[in-house]
Amino acid sequence: MGDKLIRQNVIDELDFDPSIDAAHIGVAVENGIVTLTGHVGSYTERVAAEKAAQKVRGVRGVVEEIQVRFGGETPPRDEDIAQRAVQMLDWSVTVPKGAVQVKVQNGWVTLSGKVDWQYQREEAYRAIRRLAGVAGIMNTIEVTPKASVPDVRSKIMAALKRNAELEADAIKVTVKDAKVVLEGKVNAWYERELAENAAWSAPGVRAVEDHLTLG
Repeated sequence: MGDKLIRQNVIDELDFDPSIDAAHIGVAVENGIVTLTGHVGSYTERVAAEKAAQKVRGVRGVVEEIQVRFGGETPPRDEDIAQRAVQMLDWSVTVPKGAVQVKVQNGWVTLSGKVDWQYQREEAYRAIRRLAGVAGIMNTIEVTPKASVPDVRSKIMAALKRNAELEADAIKVTVKDAKVVLEGKVNAWYERELAENAAWSAPGVRAVEDHLTLG
């Protein structure tokens, strides 16, 4: 699939998504790598635009350079964003209370701390991404190891085999020091995300390196 067609398909996907105002988003494609530029009105839109581009067939990667602008409204103060973020984390039944710390600078939120599971790390991110005034999120929360290497690898392989959309035999899984390396081939971009999610679902995984290629 040529870059010109990929670009048009990405533009169409952005226009199709009702959660995105694509009027000020620029799209460029080179060798299957999509670059998104311009600006949107919220961090949620920024994330949605990146995910929309990733869904398009033929896309090999996405470089996201979209800025968040709040129009004529005065954005909330950093102190107010931080206070609201802490409240959202405290209300979450998934994130252990007090496990995550929040820092806000110029609308950019940094999350830090330690949790037992990757889904808790992701939930902390999801809890605050829709807050008004958030320009970006840096998630530095660590996942502390809870299981042995053989156990982690076996759980990941089992998760891959359960997914009907993945050819598990074509994926090699290596685990070392709570880091998972995925190698092999998949048929589409979204299958890479499925494989990554399977890797993150194992207990104690702190990092996932995705070396999967489209074949």
